[in-house]
Amino acid sequence: MKSASDLVARAAEVLARGRTDVAAADTLTDLDELDRTLLGKTSPLNEIREAIKSIDAADRAAVGQAMGAARSGLTDAIAARRDELSADARAAALVHDRLDLTIGGRAYRRGHLHPVTRIWRELEDVFVGMGYTVAEGPEVETDWYNFEALNFPPGHPARAMQDTLYVKLGKPEEVMLRTHTSPVQVRVMETRRPPIYVVAPGRTFRRDTLDARHSPVFHQIEGLAVDRGITLGDLLGTIETFIHALYGPNISTRFNPSYFPFTEPSVEFSMTCVFCEGAGCTVCSRTGWVELGGAGMVDPNVFAAVGIDAEEYTGFAFGFGIDRLVQLLYGVDHIKNLWDGDVRFAAQF
Repeated sequence: MKSASDLVARAAEVLARGRTDVAAADTLTDLDELDRTLLGKTSPLNEIREAIKSIDAADRAAVGQAMGAARSGLTDAIAARRDELSADARAAALVHDRLDLTIGGRAYRRGHLHPVTRIWRELEDVFVGMGYTVAEGPEVETDWYNFEALNFPPGHPARAMQDTLYVKLGKPEEVMLRTHTSPVQVRVMETRRPPIYVVAPGRTFRRDTLDARHSPVFHQIEGLAVDRGITLGDLLGTIETFIHALYGPNISTRFNPSYFPFTEPSVEFSMTCVFCEGAGCTVCSRTGWVELGGAGMVDPNVFAAVGIDAEEYTGFAFGFGIDRLVQLLYGVDHIKNLWDGDVRFAAQF
């Protein structure tokens, strides 16, 4: 059994050693650990308190005073060291978080339009400058607007030219994602009387296999002119005008006879490949020419479907891919690069 003098000496020892350890604490975390060690339930001072029970009652007061002095001394030492470490931490934070107003600000980088959107708007500006208005229509269409009103009757072999993505609405193969923006022309002619001069840009869908020039999702712009005395020469002049507006007056264009159910006669129009300058490459399939789209004089059957007298009015229609124009204008060798979502690619434009 320890004597009262032993317990008093033990309390003084705990106080002296504790003050040394507290002064050596480098962080608030270390100090919190020392607080638990020196003053907690398992601390040496708590052991002294339990040992008081085993000494004479007359000696307990002296031991209690020594133990109280040790606890008070350790509490004061921990509090003082905590203030020191907190002050150091605040000073370090001020240095770390200091705002240097002399280095100037950092402005946000301003974004820009996607190249397809940019050309889309430029095309609208070109045609509006030629007297056209801009029309829009739904991307999910019925068979009537997408095919039948455009002289594609059910079972017509020309439907196989457009791999169609059907929607599970209504009867089978009655509702689809539009394969071209030509349905907008039908909707316009249903609601307006000639003269009509409209362009219809928009997104279209086909089950095309992805290659350098084709994508299942792409953008088209359609044009329609209906008036008295419209000729094929007006159509060819219109197409050359917008091509030269985009690519300059020295670009070459070419028109070849073709077939489309909604136009008669029909032509395909092409321009010189800007990648190889006519020498032949993978983009132009080694021909030196890049096909932009199709055009022709509006078929009388289309006029009949919308109630326009083909004996009084004539008109032309054309359509071409906006994505392909972007490829040619900016030198994009594969159409997938436009839609991969790579910011590094888009930032070039």
